[in-house]
Amino acid sequence: MSSLAPALVVGFDLDMTLIDTVPGFTATLEALGLELGVSFPVLELANNLGPPLDLMLTPHLAPEAVAPAIDRFRELYVDHSIIPVSALTGAHEAIAAVRRHGGRVVVVTGKFGPNAQRHVDHLGLDIDHLEGKVWGLGKADVLRSEGASVYVGDHVHDVDGALAAGVLSVSVLTGGSSREQLLDAGTHVVLDSLLEFPAWLDEHVLDLRLDALETRLRQLGSVMVAFSGGADSALLLAAAVRALGSDKVVAATGYSESLPAVERDPGRDFAASLGVELLTPRTHEMERAGYRANSGERCYFCKAELIETLGPLAAGRGIDHVATGTNADDAVAGFRPGIRAAAERGAVTPLLDAGLTKDDVRRASRRWGLPTWDKPAAACLSSRIAYGLEVTPHRLGRVERAEVAVRAVLAESAIPVRDLRVRDLGEQASIEVDAALLDGPLAPGSPNAEAVRRAVLASGFDRAAVDPRGFRSGSLNEAPSAE
Repeated sequence: MSSLAPALVVGFDLDMTLIDTVPGFTATLEALGLELGVSFPVLELANNLGPPLDLMLTPHLAPEAVAPAIDRFRELYVDHSIIPVSALTGAHEAIAAVRRHGGRVVVVTGKFGPNAQRHVDHLGLDIDHLEGKVWGLGKADVLRSEGASVYVGDHVHDVDGALAAGVLSVSVLTGGSSREQLLDAGTHVVLDSLLEFPAWLDEHVLDLRLDALETRLRQLGSVMVAFSGGADSALLLAAAVRALGSDKVVAATGYSESLPAVERDPGRDFAASLGVELLTPRTHEMERAGYRANSGERCYFCKAELIETLGPLAAGRGIDHVATGTNADDAVAGFRPGIRAAAERGAVTPLLDAGLTKDDVRRASRRWGLPTWDKPAAACLSSRIAYGLEVTPHRLGRVERAEVAVRAVLAESAIPVRDLRVRDLGEQASIEVDAALLDGPLAPGSPNAEAVRRAVLASGFDRAAVDPRGFRSGSLNEAPSAE
């Protein structure tokens, strides 16, 4: 299903929100005044940019002279205003923040459209749509038609347009309106500048996605969470308890040779902290020929075994759905046969449905105080065995022994390590650690690197070497995913 979180469309005003129009406006108005023989209050008008040009010029010209003056201003603008005008600090970063969340960017401005487009092109502003000659309440129709949910401006009239459209009004203090004026106009958020916008947007989007997650879980009614103990399934489990109550939620962890023993107790403790029953059924993926063969489809057979095991357990407890911790990043990553297997067997994916990315998962987990918020990825032991080598209890056992031994060596030398993998390449082991350690305590040829290598050899490998490229999540997928 598509994401329940609303599509992100952010509207921006142009003058004094994205661009510093004052130098160009001043130069153009001075040139117009010289031609017309009129002494415009240039600085006063430049300090209150926002209203349409006719409203700004009318007090200083005869009624019949206003329209021709506007036409001439627009002609002069091309030569006097495009080059001097720069993007305001944070403008490009604000637009990039919208892009990072998969959103669209719409510029809705009172400026003459062709000249507004010239600024956009000259400054390389990465936008999707521009609508010019729209001011105040008139911006509401454009914001609604474009599906905007946020409008960012600097003027009280930008606030009017946002509120009339029923969207969130975000104001920046880079124009002529003060904080007090913007708040009195009803803006929802005031930022000092667009430099603050990316962090604000991150939190806003996370709020939307967590709301969507709660909505999705309430729709499901009850869930058995396929709980690996990692950050994704831990957040899902915590969210399910928040949305449904612990009596409508069960956690289940499949126990087999591929689950590192070190992962078991923390998983039990986490489930207990939420008041959730944890089931630990034995899974038998090793009995599936496709799993043992260890082709690029190995994860398919593993996930098939897990979901087929959990389904009857969930039904027996009156639980409506089995849910996995698949997130939005997983869905767009290549080479994920396990996701396909789970979907074919009816597993639901609430994090994906709500549009939550891996970064969202970690930030939400930290917000909620979950101990898993910064937990390193902990893939199953089979993921350490090179494709084409048969998965056997012997291979899984020696990989686990090797990783335990390496961690012990590093701990003894007071070397902190976050990510560690011992990859089984046959009779040789490839040791992957945090890349930063390779320029320090585990530099090639160092005593520590040699101690790590010996620890792996003692675990049952004939040869071992530290990978000079460092840890790479899913590094054994690199060749298959390139095919």
